[in-house]
Amino acid sequence: MKIALSTDHAGFERLKKLKRGLELAGYATHDFGPAQFDLNDDYPDYVKPACEAILAGGCEVGIIFGGSGQGEAMAANRFNGIRCTVWYGPSVPIEAVNAEGMLSNDPYEILKLSKEHNNANMLSIAGRFVSDDETLKVAIMWLNHKFKTEERHQRRIEKLDRLS
Repeated sequence: MKIALSTDHAGFERLKKLKRGLELAGYATHDFGPAQFDLNDDYPDYVKPACEAILAGGCEVGIIFGGSGQGEAMAANRFNGIRCTVWYGPSVPIEAVNAEGMLSNDPYEILKLSKEHNNANMLSIAGRFVSDDETLKVAIMWLNHKFKTEERHQRRIEKLDRLS
């Protein structure tokens, strides 16, 4: 699996650490930048080539960073075929129930659902809210989680693709 990586200044150092961790874990990566820290850079300049690599088939999925991860996800989701989810860190559901109606206090449930139900192909991580250790743990968890190919999930994704 080849992973597209990008960030702006807010996630610059964290992305470099994640890249090393992913490569040590056996993943191939392509870093779309930036190549150097620039406090005045703009995340769309780096998100765009990462999205294009996924859509062209050069990378299977992407992981991007920003301060909050929101703007990066918004930029990514403008590309038809990109389904980018945002991760701020572990959270416990208000109601301790997972998608199947079973009791769950899994603080990673929402991350897992992004793959299971929405087949997210890009993960935007809030670099100012997630530690280096948590970032690698979550990235590997997300990369290894699979889409549930139920008809209802596929139908909804197809409807998303028809919106743009």
